[in-house]
Amino acid sequence: MALTNLSALTSPLSELQLSQLQQAMAGLDPMQTAWVSGYLAGVSQTPVSAQATVSSGQSLTILYGTQTGNSKGVAEQLGAAADAKGIAHRVVSMADYKVKSIKDESHLIIVASTNGEGEAPDDAIDLHEFLATKKAPKLNDLKFAVLGLGDSSYEFFCQTGKDFEQRISALGATIIAERLDADVDYDQVTGPWIDNALNEIEKTIEKGGVASAPVASVAGAVSANKYDKQNPFAASLIVSQKITGDQSAKDVRHIEIDLEGSDLTYTAGDALGVWFKNDAALVAQIIAKLNLDASTEVSVDDKTVSLSEALIESYELTGTHPGFVEGYATLTGNAALLELASDKNALRDFANNNQIVDVISDSGNDAVTAENFLALLRRISPRLYSIASSQTEVEEEVHLTIGSVLFENEQGEKRSGGASGFLNHRLAEGEEVKVFIEDNHNFRLPANPETPIIMVGPGTGIAPFRSFMQEREATDATGKNWLLFGDQTFNEDFLYQVEWQSHLKSGLLTKLDLAFSRDQAQKIYVQDRLKENAAEVYQWLQDGAHFYVCGDANRMAKDVHTALIEIISEQGNKNLEEAEQELNELRKAKRYQRDVY
Repeated sequence: MALTNLSALTSPLSELQLSQLQQAMAGLDPMQTAWVSGYLAGVSQTPVSAQATVSSGQSLTILYGTQTGNSKGVAEQLGAAADAKGIAHRVVSMADYKVKSIKDESHLIIVASTNGEGEAPDDAIDLHEFLATKKAPKLNDLKFAVLGLGDSSYEFFCQTGKDFEQRISALGATIIAERLDADVDYDQVTGPWIDNALNEIEKTIEKGGVASAPVASVAGAVSANKYDKQNPFAASLIVSQKITGDQSAKDVRHIEIDLEGSDLTYTAGDALGVWFKNDAALVAQIIAKLNLDASTEVSVDDKTVSLSEALIESYELTGTHPGFVEGYATLTGNAALLELASDKNALRDFANNNQIVDVISDSGNDAVTAENFLALLRRISPRLYSIASSQTEVEEEVHLTIGSVLFENEQGEKRSGGASGFLNHRLAEGEEVKVFIEDNHNFRLPANPETPIIMVGPGTGIAPFRSFMQEREATDATGKNWLLFGDQTFNEDFLYQVEWQSHLKSGLLTKLDLAFSRDQAQKIYVQDRLKENAAEVYQWLQDGAHFYVCGDANRMAKDVHTALIEIISEQGNKNLEEAEQELNELRKAKRYQRDVY
């Protein structure tokens, strides 16, 4: 058994002890891990597991950097494949990796996702930046490969993976497998790449590094859950309740899902993965526009199903991407779309603001068949939602806070998001929804219950902080709690208002600051409230507070980040560069954590 992520398992250790043990194990090489395993077994007089043994020689390190957990899942898949081949290896989160250790690696595979505008995920920032500095070592003896995850709808598709390959290669390392830039439906392409990369590892790794009993992962999570992304649990919907007012511009729902019989466990800060079905009416509209037959048989994952069933359950329809627009334009010879495809920026904007049904023409589809149309589509992928409940409080339930994606296209036709439309509007209470738990070890309450916390969560970003408060109340944590929440209007958009006011009255919530942007002439946001309370924010940080941000990554989270730097600069009498470094130190100490999307 790996000696990390032990908090996910039943343990006699306190959270603080578990955290200290995880930190002590982070960054150890395979030989050191084996020695520690033997030492602990000797102390407890328990025999060392055969899986803890490791041969001398070279080994493989699999590093992952992730914001939502996808890269971690691929890294674990890599680890399992390495196990099957008998390759000595370890799977490590970049958040737990000592960056200078890279000079000691012989074989390395990096799995990295990309955020927003080509940015590295939070847990990959240190290594990403270190490799671009003069302190980065020569890596002439390193053999490596990179697997990037991203979304081709964005301009800087898989940029973090590209950065890692360029920077490590520039330090003298040898690329042994062509980089894979995988789109949102990455499950379809990662398997063959993993096989090829590990075959190349086998060819170049010294014989001593191939162990009959592979090394356990050091920082890879050991899940206690038997259900996962590939094998989700068939749960049922208990409640779908609108929690915004009738006059609100938003439709936000409180969702409760029954996990009874699953034995699924989660920790405050985790996410719930939800597999959804597309709207049958939307599918019928698409099939009609293409002049196809809904009953036409097609092959999906070696199964024969109807075209209608395939589109409802297996393909992405509400989010299009540049590749689909280009492919459809070429297939149909659509002059307007072909011209659009020649301008990459215009193409990306068009794809981001239109659904599949809006791209398809009402005529000129004679060349479209069921098979070549499906070949243009991305496979459906589950959506991840921050969990809005503590299992300590709700037991065999899980709660979510989901904003409906609702808009009108250029023709005034109503459109909705795939997953939010399914959960908030099409799924009836008692009906089935397939789910799994996605561990988020980068978004956790402090191990010490006396530690104060500051939570910034506008809109549906409030979700994990509802779970934090439930957890702190259930465990009698004594640390101070400060919430900054914002939305459009107080009367219509104050999510979970009664709960927060109750927490404030009981003393569980120490401080509450609200920012409703449209309740006055001048718009006010959470970052403005932070700056208004600059002295107190800084004092809480000086007192050891952990700072959390959840919500929009491209605007809110960046504005909050900038506000924090300004606060530290102003209150700490530092220049902006020094303040930014101090904030980076808080992040490295896991006192500044973000769950952004």
